[in-house]
Amino acid sequence: MSSFVIEGGYRLKGEIIPQGAKNEALEVICAVLLTSDKITIHNIPDILDVNNLIQLLRDMRVKVERISVDTYTFQADDVDLDYLNTEDFIRRSSSLRGSVMIVGPLVARFGKALIPKPGGDKIGRRRLDTHFVGIQRLGASFNYNASRQVYEIEAKHLQGAYMLLDEASVTGTANILMAAVLAEGVTTIYNAACEPYLQQLSSMLIRMGAHISGVGSNLLTIEGVKSLHGTEHTILPDMIEVGSFIGMAAMTGSDIVIKNTGYDKLGIIPDSFRRLGITVEQQGDDIHIPPHDSYEIETFIDGSIMTIADAPWPGLTPDLLSVFLVVATQAEGSVLIHQKMFESRLFFVDKLIDMGAQIILCDPHRATVIGLGHRVKLRAATMVSPDIRAGIALLIAAMSAEGTSRIHNIDQIDRGYQNIDLRLNKIGARITRL
Repeated sequence: MSSFVIEGGYRLKGEIIPQGAKNEALEVICAVLLTSDKITIHNIPDILDVNNLIQLLRDMRVKVERISVDTYTFQADDVDLDYLNTEDFIRRSSSLRGSVMIVGPLVARFGKALIPKPGGDKIGRRRLDTHFVGIQRLGASFNYNASRQVYEIEAKHLQGAYMLLDEASVTGTANILMAAVLAEGVTTIYNAACEPYLQQLSSMLIRMGAHISGVGSNLLTIEGVKSLHGTEHTILPDMIEVGSFIGMAAMTGSDIVIKNTGYDKLGIIPDSFRRLGITVEQQGDDIHIPPHDSYEIETFIDGSIMTIADAPWPGLTPDLLSVFLVVATQAEGSVLIHQKMFESRLFFVDKLIDMGAQIILCDPHRATVIGLGHRVKLRAATMVSPDIRAGIALLIAAMSAEGTSRIHNIDQIDRGYQNIDLRLNKIGARITRL
């Protein structure tokens, strides 16, 4: 198990470029299964979850070629469907939650798929009902094999249908969308997720020949086509990494420029950091965070305590709430962090409390942070990263703390952040990988 040793208290200075978006990469890489033509994808992040998905496709006999450091070509013209029934496939895909999104493309193009209960972060229940019910509405049948703990999906013929999703699931919408583009007739998806990643996936599918309207809204209409062709696609900058760098800069009093952020696709993220009193300066497509000696959390107009909560797009992404929480510990003022979607995602706050943070965990979904500014500095600690987003929050805390901290199980951080130690060290951090 790898670890980080972090010498805290150093300010960062310079420029940093965010990686390609992890969540978009998982979606668009699964979409290559929809055609036998070659697809080129640029700005793919070099992170564990994405690399594991690419290897899974290789094992399925998809032709994969790495053209440059972040560009790959994919050609799924000889997919080995028998591999899906092997123990190797079950083992590999069960450790990667993003693998669930191969179901839609496989069922649409080949009429069958198999997927084990997927893994990923330990952040509470993450239902697959939206994925399965939506694809069932298109005509697929699902069978759960309890002895092997796998879902077996078959469809002789997919037929367009109207569906109202029970939740605006991003991966669920992506899975249904990829199945519907090759279904016969018209499919209408209401309460669809509309995150920029879904918009990117939709744009890629349209360039491949799909007929999709309503992109960017929660009402998608898909007219099925008989086949799709190849295309070229560029992945957006990762908004979660952009937000992580904003919080990191403010909390460490650093002066950094985040380059090529895809600012127009960041939604409410910059303004949400401004509510914590952080100066976020837009410079074209870049963001400048000037040095902060202090920052003060706003209150609501009536003077009541500020609440920062996640919500479906265009609301605040839940993937950044861990960062907001840790950044608030060194602010002046109080804030209620409300994590609505995952009931175990706030349990890492006990590690911050050990570091001296003033946090009250109200229940599995809510935590109140009493920010005492730099009057009470965080102190170094030894910690274990429970998931990707908590891991980066703990890294930010350690970088601002006095003394030397250790974070174990950093494979969790590597799942979502590309060479984060090397990139931060280039602008002044002191992080050693063991």
